[in-house]
Amino acid sequence: MPQLLGCQSFGLKIFSFKEYPTVQGKKQCQEWDRYVKMSIIEDAPSIPDCAKGDSQRFPPLVSALKTSAGEAAASFHFPGHNRGHASPSSLTHLIGMRPFLHDLPELPELDNLFSPEGAILQAQKEAAELFGASETWFLVGGSTCGIQAAIMATCSPGETLILPRNCHISAISAMVLSGALPKYVYPEYDSNWDIAGGITLSQVKCALQELEVEGRKAAVVLVVSPTYHGICSNLKEISMFCHSHNIPVIVDEAHGAHLGFHPQLPSSAINQGADLVVQSTHKVLCSLTQSSMLHMSGNLVVREKICRCLQTLQSSSPSYLLLASLDAARYQLSENREQVFDREINLALEAKSIISRIPGVSVFEYPMFSDFPVIDPLRLTIGTWKLGISGFEADDILYKEYGVIPELVGTRSITLAFTLGTQKEHVRTLVAGLKHLSSTSTPARGTFESNDSKHIAPLDDVCISLSPREAFFASKQKVDIESSLGKVCGELICPYPPGIPVLIPGETITERAIDYLLQLRSNGAIISGAADNSLSSLVVCDV
Repeated sequence: MPQLLGCQSFGLKIFSFKEYPTVQGKKQCQEWDRYVKMSIIEDAPSIPDCAKGDSQRFPPLVSALKTSAGEAAASFHFPGHNRGHASPSSLTHLIGMRPFLHDLPELPELDNLFSPEGAILQAQKEAAELFGASETWFLVGGSTCGIQAAIMATCSPGETLILPRNCHISAISAMVLSGALPKYVYPEYDSNWDIAGGITLSQVKCALQELEVEGRKAAVVLVVSPTYHGICSNLKEISMFCHSHNIPVIVDEAHGAHLGFHPQLPSSAINQGADLVVQSTHKVLCSLTQSSMLHMSGNLVVREKICRCLQTLQSSSPSYLLLASLDAARYQLSENREQVFDREINLALEAKSIISRIPGVSVFEYPMFSDFPVIDPLRLTIGTWKLGISGFEADDILYKEYGVIPELVGTRSITLAFTLGTQKEHVRTLVAGLKHLSSTSTPARGTFESNDSKHIAPLDDVCISLSPREAFFASKQKVDIESSLGKVCGELICPYPPGIPVLIPGETITERAIDYLLQLRSNGAIISGAADNSLSSLVVCDV
């Protein structure tokens, strides 16, 4: 059997279906195995983060997967494509054979996600060491799974969770699963940008005082930091205060797996004292989409509860491609942790400087929110309302005419994510597109002037009639949108991205929320969760 050398085993070959040998009989099966294994070596590109040294020390889980995929095995196990022998031709035309060769199940040498003793355990330990956690769990259900597990492990039915009202929908589904009751904190809101900030220590203190008056206690506090726009809360002071009251802190750090790995980046949540931190390793870092990590620190959370919740929530057939990508992303970061983001930060700062000088284009700065002086420099939000166009219109023009695709589109802005994969030519194209918008804009239209009286914050007048769990299981009916005012919402409705709900099951439907949703829809936003995509009707609870 050919030896799979160094980084070559990461290569990807795009095959033509006509190249595949027909697999009939032992001889042809052997030819197939030889053909596939040789193809791994022939067209493999070099990989920057493991291109030096001898035969390389691969990350533990990557190494185990590499070895297992290279075996000349007579496989009588799942998945059904059997190491690529029956891979769908339409998909191999797209991604080649290599993903199928490494799409393996829970073989003994690959360890078990729910009771790791080998490669997975070692990979998770090395991740915990890198990120400063006492323990780390790999997630194949995205940060959604991590948030759900964190809340379920810290909140029993009927207990109260303090969280920002602009939380991700995963926190809402976690309350449905756990039976926890929400105590919302309403973040500061900037109507010019249509952007909400983080939460402050004073807001957490106020929420605890209000709960005390109501005869309730908080089981846990959830903070979203950084937000989708890169706004970071002061987690250190929130954590210290909560710990003085024996309350653990969960941080939704989905957008901040890179924090703390450069002097110009904000400090990470773990380094600021958070107890449970969920990170989307696939966002700024380089694991595969849907792969995330859950980190734990301190002793306020029982680790066995985390394990039980993850076993309940995660697939019993986890993808080893996703798991190995987490191991590889960790290894890539650890190889050059002091300088790994130098180029990206310089690129982002250069782009910000150039874009801020384009007439009519605004750049989001931290002074917009005085209580949040730290913004992730790799997240750049560009205002378009002074050009007389919405973020949706700007996005449409930039994509169709320049091929520029932002990470997030809002009513009055677009948000760009700078990652390890961002290229200088991407920035040049972006700048050219924004200059085109500036030169062709017609601000006199005034549709998106900052004093637009119809531009409203939808999240500061919420009235909760039922808990999310009660509303989820309540009987429901559909009514026209005019008749829904004052009724209890029965569906979770939110623009996506960013996945921040405007209406949550159990909340009273307000005119402000409806106006905001209709405004978003008319501007081109995708509204998810509503049974009626046109929003001419809403689902309400029978109460």
